[in-house]
Amino acid sequence: MQSATETFVAHRNLLFTVAYEMLGSAADAEDVLQETWLRWVDVDLDSVRDRRAYLVRIATRQALTRLRTLRRRKEAYVGPWLPEPLLTVPDVAEDVELADSVSMAMLLVLETLAPVERAVFVLRDVFALEYGEIADAVEKSPAAVRQIAHRARAHVAARRPRKTVSPAQSRDAVAAFRRALETGDLQRLLDMIAPDVVLLTDGGGIVRAAVEPVVGAAAVAGVLGRIGAAMSLGTAPVNGHTALLVRRDGVLDTVIAVRVDDGLITGLYAVRNPEKLSRVERETAVRR
Repeated sequence: MQSATETFVAHRNLLFTVAYEMLGSAADAEDVLQETWLRWVDVDLDSVRDRRAYLVRIATRQALTRLRTLRRRKEAYVGPWLPEPLLTVPDVAEDVELADSVSMAMLLVLETLAPVERAVFVLRDVFALEYGEIADAVEKSPAAVRQIAHRARAHVAARRPRKTVSPAQSRDAVAAFRRALETGDLQRLLDMIAPDVVLLTDGGGIVRAAVEPVVGAAAVAGVLGRIGAAMSLGTAPVNGHTALLVRRDGVLDTVIAVRVDDGLITGLYAVRNPEKLSRVERETAVRR
């Protein structure tokens, strides 16, 4: 039992990251970890050649089962569904590939993949597992996994941000965005956002939020212009990138993640659902 525990603890952050990237929900990722542990303690460790790969296989299968359930739940969700934001440790931003893989923008792209496609993409392109290992995890042949990976990669490439944003660019964009909101400088705000910018707000039917995407610079600026006067603003590393934290009377009200393409803000993801904000109060370690 001690050996099983030590191995599980050593790979826990990796397993959480795999599950989170597949599900976009920290709460569900934690449930996957619990289910993985319950299965892991029953394994004959002497028969396991690669414990890391074996744990990833268990977690992937549990995440796939939960992902299919989540899809049904999301169909009944009120308004846009956004991933649960994570307060990540600052050094995550320095691992550009990891930060990109857990960003709000990327997680929303992954939402457009079928469950097995998402699992294959995450395991191959983010965690660099061999096709044989992935085949065991998703219960497909290696040849089928190669085809799925190719299809998923092309799908993601067509939808992901056009250029990876550096940590400095992310910080600068959010800092300028924050100043524009705090000062009520509408022109500066309009200068920063793309003409076809999209604002998604996730209230989950619990708090007030737009139930449809807000599209276009003027419409988005109109919504954002109401934030600065009533709220206090701060920043924090969320999902590997600097995000805006909006507080009302000292209580976290909204987390706004920002997508930047070619120097302009093209996407704003505002999570207001209070059930999704607990992970922004404590750091979460993610790992490849």
